[in-house]
Amino acid sequence: MSEASLGLSVGQLLREVLEERSLSMRKLSELTDIDTSTISRIINDKRKATLDHLEKFAIILEIPLAKLLQAAGYPVDDKQMIHSAYDETIQQLVETSELLSSDISIEKVELQLASYEAYVQTTEGRERILHDFDNKLKLAGGVGPFVDQMKDLFARFKMQDVAKRDLAIIGSALLYFIIPVDVIPDYIFAVGYLDDAIAVQIASSVLTKNS
Repeated sequence: MSEASLGLSVGQLLREVLEERSLSMRKLSELTDIDTSTISRIINDKRKATLDHLEKFAIILEIPLAKLLQAAGYPVDDKQMIHSAYDETIQQLVETSELLSSDISIEKVELQLASYEAYVQTTEGRERILHDFDNKLKLAGGVGPFVDQMKDLFARFKMQDVAKRDLAIIGSALLYFIIPVDVIPDYIFAVGYLDDAIAVQIASSVLTKNS
């Protein structure tokens, strides 16, 4: 993506990326599960992209979400406003989505975290965290109230100055964020990162109890 892409609308930005990668709108539709006609209207600046659209575009096209948010006119320089939009989207989905009631539970997240604890203590597990965290953070676009907590956990993990048990807990939360096998897929905006946020809260709660 060229520097000339700065200042483009989200439609112009998407058009540029599709041309660079020789991707059609139909193919993007297949990859994102967004209707082709909707993508066409967004690319031609005939409708505003929703947060859900932008999240899917960011993941599939590997464009920083913050860049798409800025192009779409969202106030990315104001973290509090972005967090408020994120929280509002989560609340709406909590109230309306059957996905939450059927597929997500704290118990499922806890089981997934527990399954990662042994892997964290291997050389492969540690290297995966250290190598992949920043890339996953870029894909997430730094959006969401849990991100600062995730950064703090990563800093503690790199320092390696906590008890072995605490290090396993911290690492399991980081792996939950990094590995794309969540209770809820990351491509579902807000809900996709809701279980990651829950994982952070669970880890933080356990660490507090251990301190």
